[in-house]
Amino acid sequence: MSHADEIKIDVRERGANQQTSDRRLFMQLLALGDCPDPKPLVRTLESARVDSVVYRDLNDPRGVGILGISEDPAFFVGAFRELFNAPSFDELPIKAELTMVGRTYASGFESDLDDWLLGRPRRTALNPAWPWAVWYPLRRTGSFARLTPQEQGKIIREHSLIGRAYGEADLVHDIRLACHGLDVHDNDFVIGLVGKELHPLSHIVQRMRTTEQTSQYLQTLGPFFVGHAVWQSPLPA
Repeated sequence: MSHADEIKIDVRERGANQQTSDRRLFMQLLALGDCPDPKPLVRTLESARVDSVVYRDLNDPRGVGILGISEDPAFFVGAFRELFNAPSFDELPIKAELTMVGRTYASGFESDLDDWLLGRPRRTALNPAWPWAVWYPLRRTGSFARLTPQEQGKIIREHSLIGRAYGEADLVHDIRLACHGLDVHDNDFVIGLVGKELHPLSHIVQRMRTTEQTSQYLQTLGPFFVGHAVWQSPLPA
């Protein structure tokens, strides 16, 4: 018997009602400095017709953030990489400490799996009504992994209920990405919070501090990139 027979491997995403999918979105955020005028970057991205967002960096008056979105991870080492070596980008220093990358994932309860993995994250990132964004990575402690699935579910549900309440009030909308093995700091997840106003994004981070997950089972949180979208590519038809 082979090891593959002993250990069943299934890398598909799973939703409710036995839905499965091998599709998912990858997203990468790159932060750049020395860019007082982001308009040349916008023109380059418009011409390239890639799913992307250009943010002005709240914490750096000469900084920007570029969010790239693709189902194909080769995009980030191909066409997206080439953009950053184009004349409008190539002299701007990359702030490597703020680079974030992750993939959409399912928890097994999604009623429309493909929309959860592909549609909703795109709509959230590219919605012109929600220009403010806070992006950050996080890593859970090893003790969380040793909890039973029931204990983990209870802790995650507390988090989810708060997030759902902010979303239903149109205050904060989230993008959740897994980044196991994709992050130089060995983070577990990348979180994007977007909305009409900045204050609710800060407020939900403050509110989450009191949850069991954040107060007891997070090893690291951040660094944080805070931006305001100057341009978002149009949603696919």
